[in-house]
Amino acid sequence: MDRGSSESFDRMGTIGVEEECFVVDANGRPTSGTDELVYEHDPPEILVDRLDHELFKCVIETQTPLIEDPARVGEALREVRRALVDHADAHGYGIAAAGLHPLARWRELERAEKPRYRSQLDRIQYPQHRNTTAGVHVHVGVDDADKAVWIANELRWYVPVMLALSANSPYWNGFDTGLQSARAKIFEALPNTGMPTYFEDFESFDRFERRMVDGDAIADRGELWYDVRPHTGHGTVEIRTPDGQADPDVVLAFVEYGHALVEDLAAAYEDGARGRARDHRREVLDENKWRAIRNGHEATLFDRDLEGTIDLGELVDRECERLGVDGIRRVYERESGAERQRRLLEDPGVDGLCADLELRPE
Repeated sequence: MDRGSSESFDRMGTIGVEEECFVVDANGRPTSGTDELVYEHDPPEILVDRLDHELFKCVIETQTPLIEDPARVGEALREVRRALVDHADAHGYGIAAAGLHPLARWRELERAEKPRYRSQLDRIQYPQHRNTTAGVHVHVGVDDADKAVWIANELRWYVPVMLALSANSPYWNGFDTGLQSARAKIFEALPNTGMPTYFEDFESFDRFERRMVDGDAIADRGELWYDVRPHTGHGTVEIRTPDGQADPDVVLAFVEYGHALVEDLAAAYEDGARGRARDHRREVLDENKWRAIRNGHEATLFDRDLEGTIDLGELVDRECERLGVDGIRRVYERESGAERQRRLLEDPGVDGLCADLELRPE
């Protein structure tokens, strides 16, 4: 089985964005539509080989082309979204985005028949049967395998920041969970998810990946579903943390931040920081992630040195100044996705909430 290799890591700073979205009916409710959209009709050209489905027939995934110039990310993301919305509309469907669709009831939804997913359902059982999640994955190219593993290690502290900012899934299976990102908690029930441990170098990660495949723990490298990982096939560091978002500007804020983090850490690695890695205990990083899940924009996290705590707002200001980005500040200053969903469900009600989650052509 081709697991990827160190030779895949040969380009620095390229970007790719994967988005998981919900196929919905005329009333904005999740419905089985991926057979028609993925298999039965040819998609628009930009989606050829970049359109697939997930476990449920109401969850569809897109990928942007490889983006060499960060300035083109917005154009590429919007072009892919327009193509998906047009493709769905032509066949009587809409497209919605959130970490979880508030009306997706897993017992009532059809699951995909692809052998990969049937095998996962048989092997994993209940946690996978209820996995109606949808997220955003950001790939950033790295030109050296050991560097990619080091960057992924360092990014572990940052992924709860992105999760807190992206929190957009308060409802699951028809009820209010009391969480800001229930998606993250639902997804963590699967094996090989959540906060990864520290890996010394690429050889260590490659040995782990090989052991998992050879030991039949996973069918392929794609089933290492951690919040951040070196992707040995694409030659990227993949950030898998944010909830799905209807607003492309929110997605682009995470792309900007993720790209800036990877570039900054790559420069630090080249300047000698590789010998000063932060081998944070996973338990403390898990606590930060839990605070993001529970509190969203109101989260207070353990700081980078784990010596104290810092409010998300102060942290966002600090990161924007340090990295020269501003998208995540705008995300923080606006109403969070979870807060917005709760407000809309109260008034105007469920129809208004469903309509708000739909992607609109731009």
